Amino acid sequence: QVHVVESGGGSVQAGGSLRLSCAASGYLYCSYDMTWYRQAPGKEREFVSEIDSGGSISYADSVKGRFTISHDNAKSTVYLQMNSLKPEDTAMYYCKAVPRGLYCPRTGDVYWGQGTQVTVSS
Repeated sequence: QVHVVESGGGSVQAGGSLRLSCAASGYLYCSYDMTWYRQAPGKEREFVSEIDSGGSISYADSVKGRFTISHDNAKSTVYLQMNSLKPEDTAMYYCKAVPRGLYCPRTGDVYWGQGTQVTVSS
């Protein structure tokens, strides 16, 4: 079983910054594709950013230039630095982890965290 834990959410004013963290744990010999999604009330869950186990990065157009994703492979942790926050960034942010690796016992399975709330006031 892989455990995924997000942290770092909170309330900020527009223009402010937050840094989210997501830690995956559970198996030796696994690296992770880690993806941030967000879901605002009454809306579908949407992709925010991803960093895969090889270090390839992608962003949603809505956050490009404002959000930066990074990872610490030794800790199986991914960070999402969110700058210039806007009220429309308000959502529950979820982290998805997919284990990868030749000797990883759960390669390809999908694990979600419980989410962390981000609220941006105008």
